[in-house]
Amino acid sequence: MVEKQISRETVYSGKIVTLYRDEVTLPNGRTTVREVCSHPGAVAVLAVDKGDMLFVRQYRYAHGAELLEVPAGKLEKDEKPQAAAARELREETGFQCSELVPMGVICPSPGILSEVIHLYFARGLRFVGEHLDEDEFVSTVRIPLATFWEMMLHGEITDAKTICAVTMARARGLL
Repeated sequence: MVEKQISRETVYSGKIVTLYRDEVTLPNGRTTVREVCSHPGAVAVLAVDKGDMLFVRQYRYAHGAELLEVPAGKLEKDEKPQAAAARELREETGFQCSELVPMGVICPSPGILSEVIHLYFARGLRFVGEHLDEDEFVSTVRIPLATFWEMMLHGEITDAKTICAVTMARARGLL
């Protein structure tokens, strides 16, 4: 069931992603085109403080709306996922943690996107002050677990990495 790359054309190369147009051979010998968006990978952190989960509200241009999400961000060149998770938690919420528990990885859109998101659960939080990137405008929102499920079921929380992080933490007995 493997598809073999015959050729690759770079369609676009940007600050975060590169779009390729690949010609591939299918398992039955036929050829087709695959469009692939290459991404360096990301992290997402579910942090709990005093019984509340910490989320960030931010405007997402691609969707034209503010979304509630767990703190997250892309991996920098040669950065380890755990270090990126600690960095993103600190930058976006102002909290440092004493422990980051790895919860696994997700592939958010495997049909077109190479991105892998590493999920973490943060424990032992201490507020030290946020340090947002110059192009980041977020606010921290505290949500109790019971409220999260209601918000998700009513379409108020739609971000896939956030839903996966909370579900994974619950399945692992961290919540």
